[in-house]
Amino acid sequence: MLSKTFASTVQGVDAKTITVEVNAGGQVAAGSQNFYHLVGLPDSAVKEGFQRIGAAIKNIGFTMPRLRLVVNLAPADIRKEGSAYDLPIALGVLGSTGQMDAQNLAEYMIMGELALDGELRPVRGALPIAIQARKEKFKGFILPKQNAREAAIVNDLQVYGVSNLIEVVRFFNGEEVLEPVSLNTREEFEEQNNKYDIDFSDVKGQENIKRALTLAAAGGHNVILIGPPGAGKTMLARRLPTILPPMDLREALETTKIHSVAGLLPVNGSLLTVRPFRSPHHTISDVALVGGGSNPSPGEISLAHNGVLFMDELPEFKRTVLEVMRQPLEERKITISRAKLSVEYPAGFILIASMNPCPCGYYNHPEKDCVCAPGVISRYLNKISGPLLDRIDLHVEVTPVSYDELSDNYTTQESSSNIIQRAIEARQLQAKRFEEIDGVYTNSQMTSKMVHEICQINQAGKVLLKTAMEKLQLSARAYDRILKVSRTAADLSGSDEIKIEHLAEAIQLRNLDRESWAG
Repeated sequence: MLSKTFASTVQGVDAKTITVEVNAGGQVAAGSQNFYHLVGLPDSAVKEGFQRIGAAIKNIGFTMPRLRLVVNLAPADIRKEGSAYDLPIALGVLGSTGQMDAQNLAEYMIMGELALDGELRPVRGALPIAIQARKEKFKGFILPKQNAREAAIVNDLQVYGVSNLIEVVRFFNGEEVLEPVSLNTREEFEEQNNKYDIDFSDVKGQENIKRALTLAAAGGHNVILIGPPGAGKTMLARRLPTILPPMDLREALETTKIHSVAGLLPVNGSLLTVRPFRSPHHTISDVALVGGGSNPSPGEISLAHNGVLFMDELPEFKRTVLEVMRQPLEERKITISRAKLSVEYPAGFILIASMNPCPCGYYNHPEKDCVCAPGVISRYLNKISGPLLDRIDLHVEVTPVSYDELSDNYTTQESSSNIIQRAIEARQLQAKRFEEIDGVYTNSQMTSKMVHEICQINQAGKVLLKTAMEKLQLSARAYDRILKVSRTAADLSGSDEIKIEHLAEAIQLRNLDRESWAG
């Protein structure tokens, strides 16, 4: 007897439907003990599922048949990986052997890993699978209870969270009614949106750094912070998400989808409502950063999509790791190609990096002397290539906070809620400016042609910029970056034109482009 169930596999951040065909019957070769055959390009985790399935079926009071069983996972040219096929295969086995009513099996998308006692364990990628199930008009989606809220984000799809195999069997036999999980996606999003435990009001002093990060938030600019140990670089970087404009529902769904595929959503979690902040250690490999592997999965740059990627101690990262970031920073996506498939992950993030000015950490320190030998500082800075530095708009020098500022309990520091309002207003101006241009949402994404058309400066501004490039020995690559940042500064002040003060501020924030900066 043949029965069919439907499962799914995730490629990139999208799901594809898998048909699970189970046929029971036929003769087993004389002397053979191999009753079960699994075909359709399964990996080891899928093949081992028969051991879990057999134990689970017996432990809920049914029988694992001593018949020839052929299980086909179609289409057969797509590799099937993981343990999430246990539940649909188990139901197919019970249906094909007449131990349960299989009449309505094909109306549902079914996923879940089985424990030996029949309990269900959570799976990855529930959200993209639910989206695919709705797209293909399945009646419902049956999956482990721990993933139910995640899948229930998708409207117009009945999502059933179950905790045991026996519940599903009784549901199809008409002996038990399962209640679909109900979730008001928009209400939950609005309730939890943009809630953080940290705030810019925690930071004493550093007003110039706060201003630079406000520019970064308003224009989507990448930032590098250069300063001695203990100056507050990490503390400031961790607070950048708190002043980024809140995610809209589309961005929240995109972000949740990526984290779902990576298996990083919390148990019983649903929609991610705050911008992600990823901080990989400097020992990370290039594959872990950009994504990939034999079974491609999202890397740190994709997990930071719609949020912030913080790279602390930038020169300590391997050169290969830094160089693979160049394309994603420019194109806001990463394509992973393998022999049999190619997947694309989004990578639209703000990069904020930090570094010491030299190996000892005290070059340009107001109180401590640098002990680095001649030429060491230049070699240290040269670990960051020109093409990568070219994609970082703001180079900000961080100086230590004085005792008076640290001990001042009377001066109120500006909170993130105040700063974010200015960033939101600036983003609204940019949204209007770029509304007819696909793929461009912030000033940082402008091409050179757009910069020359949009970032017009008067004659006084041209003189200032020319003088700055000559006197401060700014490199040629700084030109466009200065104009982009000055356009954001003008947006923050509500100005239609780029004024002298906006240009001056942008020039001030290009420290590493000064040929004489490192002596």
